[in-house]
Amino acid sequence: MSEPHATLAEEAAKLDAADELRAKRAEFVLDDIDNNDDINGTVYLDGNSLGALPAAVPARLADVIGREWGRLRIRSWEESGWWTAPERIGDRIGRLVGAAPGQVVVGDSTSVNVFKAVVGAVRIAQARAAGGEEPQEGTRGGTRDESREGTRDEILVDESTFPTDGYIAESAARMTGCTLRPVPAPDIAAAVGPRTAVALVNHVDYRTGRLHDLPGTTAAVHAAGALIVWDLCHSAGALPVGLDAHGVDLAVGCTYKYLNGGPGSPAYLYVAREHQPRFDSPLPGWNSHADPFGMAPAYAPADGALRGRVGTPDILSMLALEAALEVWDGVSPDAVRAKSLALTDFFLRCVETYVPAGRVESVTPAAHHERGSQVALRCADAGEVMAELIRRGVVGDFRRPDILRFGFTPLYTGFADVERAARVLAEVLAEAPGEVA
Repeated sequence: MSEPHATLAEEAAKLDAADELRAKRAEFVLDDIDNNDDINGTVYLDGNSLGALPAAVPARLADVIGREWGRLRIRSWEESGWWTAPERIGDRIGRLVGAAPGQVVVGDSTSVNVFKAVVGAVRIAQARAAGGEEPQEGTRGGTRDESREGTRDEILVDESTFPTDGYIAESAARMTGCTLRPVPAPDIAAAVGPRTAVALVNHVDYRTGRLHDLPGTTAAVHAAGALIVWDLCHSAGALPVGLDAHGVDLAVGCTYKYLNGGPGSPAYLYVAREHQPRFDSPLPGWNSHADPFGMAPAYAPADGALRGRVGTPDILSMLALEAALEVWDGVSPDAVRAKSLALTDFFLRCVETYVPAGRVESVTPAAHHERGSQVALRCADAGEVMAELIRRGVVGDFRRPDILRFGFTPLYTGFADVERAARVLAEVLAEAPGEVA
């Protein structure tokens, strides 16, 4: 091992030894890595797409299938707590995103929850405007300005959003008689106006890893009398969010990335307590009825976060998620954030040291307050490079046309993983010389 490699490898070992979260790695199913043997073991840096399997999940699912479903059968809706799982698990997620109990419900996909949140937010904003109920100072919506009262017929969307959010926002706009206006996420605070009903914004950009200003953007949207919906897919489980503290109206997120819920695990919907009595879901189902087993022909919404439910919960994946969330017991989101920044800082330094100059370019912000928990590198032949990295045991992912993405999950990613990933990246690039795209 050359001197720079040995120096950074030694530093990685010291950082791992001092890591307060290092014991959490044993709670996941991962390959053991011997840094003296680069053939065996895998460095997994794709937790921003699919989190690793928490070790407690298989036994829990075996019990759910064998005992709760196999023996108790329908009795498990009550005796095993199946019926209340969406709210119970929602409260567990709420603790990770800064939401008090009773505001998060788990179920459906992120796409479906984006639809519910955006349409529901537009309906609240339009009802307030029609009834002269623009928000008063000190509430979500900021300071009342009578010149801003009237029609709320515009939806702002983060122009670099994950495509599904944009597709659904466009459909929601057609349904509610609104115009959809794509705006760069950093410009939404300035773009929001008297006709804006709602802004839909990603907390972290899925391509670049840029962290957007949730407190500032939320305050600006409220000052204009509008509501905001945040997509937390790439931030929940990677950094503190503070939904209640920052007055967020609605939020959605998936659970299979940094929350490690498993492929296709159910998403979640946050509706701030203040808005729950007026939250009018565009998907009213029997599970969100005030009396679901009354089977009444007319819909009457339940109170609270239950209004976000639609149909029968997907129990197997939901209970797998619940077991996965146990790895968060005793973990502080602040500690996770501190390690995330340390990991990404170290990775960027290793890349700068190992990779030939001009071969890659980081598109992830260097500033901590603008960085999520991933690093995106622009590389001319990114698809081929990532394929070779995976063949050599370093798993990240590729986003067209030229982005290598590396996700850092603080609960199980170590500094030795980071050093090895950068070293293997340099080896691959040295064998296939080229220029930055």
